[in-house]
Amino acid sequence: MEGERLNSTVAATIADLNVLRGFPNFFGVQRFGSLRPITHIVGKHIIKGEFEKAVLAYAANPVPAENEEAREARRYIQETHDFSEGLKMLPRTLMFERIVVGHLAQKPDDYPGAIMAMPRNLQMMFVHAYQSYLFNRIVSERIRRGLPLNEPLVGDVVLPVDKDGLPDHDKYIPVTKTNLDLVATQVRNGRAYVSAVLFGSESVMAKGEPGEIEDIIVAEESIDRQDFIVPTIPECSSTGSRREIVAKYSELTYSVKGSDLEIGLALGKGCYATTFLREMMKVDAIESDRAVYLESFLEENPESPD
Repeated sequence: MEGERLNSTVAATIADLNVLRGFPNFFGVQRFGSLRPITHIVGKHIIKGEFEKAVLAYAANPVPAENEEAREARRYIQETHDFSEGLKMLPRTLMFERIVVGHLAQKPDDYPGAIMAMPRNLQMMFVHAYQSYLFNRIVSERIRRGLPLNEPLVGDVVLPVDKDGLPDHDKYIPVTKTNLDLVATQVRNGRAYVSAVLFGSESVMAKGEPGEIEDIIVAEESIDRQDFIVPTIPECSSTGSRREIVAKYSELTYSVKGSDLEIGLALGKGCYATTFLREMMKVDAIESDRAVYLESFLEENPESPD
């Protein structure tokens, strides 16, 4: 019976996803840190110019999911700001934290320099994670309001497909009363995607109710476009973009054997298999205490590393 029930659940979910023509394109929890989901918190501190808070959120800020050695080192740094001794305590496996703390051991109070000591792609990742967090909030609110995800509304911004059939993130089509029917047909035919904002210094915002959602989330976060211009750390600046709300998938196969489910599929660039699996299984994609902790941490600590 267990296998039959699982097979029935999967079949029903696939039917729902076929109606949606994809699945909600949330950024997966690994975007925010697979063990310590604080990457977006660091990113917000960076764009607000709060570099000391950014460094402490990253290199200090102990969380229960880590081992005792790492927690004690982070706790010591958090409480004392003694970076020389903290560097001795940090496990060598925490390579990037050691880079940050090592810089401050040599140059106390140079918090921007400590961030810039990290690889450029990691510096950029912090701000991108914060933009991802905002995107997830926007899509969640759209779902909460019962608005369609794969059907354009007046005020939406859609992304036309490129020559490869993928959403073109450099071209935006505002949805108006005049073009609504035409754009809706394009979306249904897979030739355009409804989008939500990845907020940055040059973001194109939606209007109407979709735009209201974007504006509310941005206002609640107490941020504006200029925050995403970071002259002290230019690598952390971001002009922003838009991202499709529904992710398409293809080549889906699955088999059920008892309580085991095996899935194969192809996803587009930037889409998360863990997000798809969560939709399919209606449970956390990673069955562990750590996964439960990550989920609860993100819900309870949207802004603060405390």
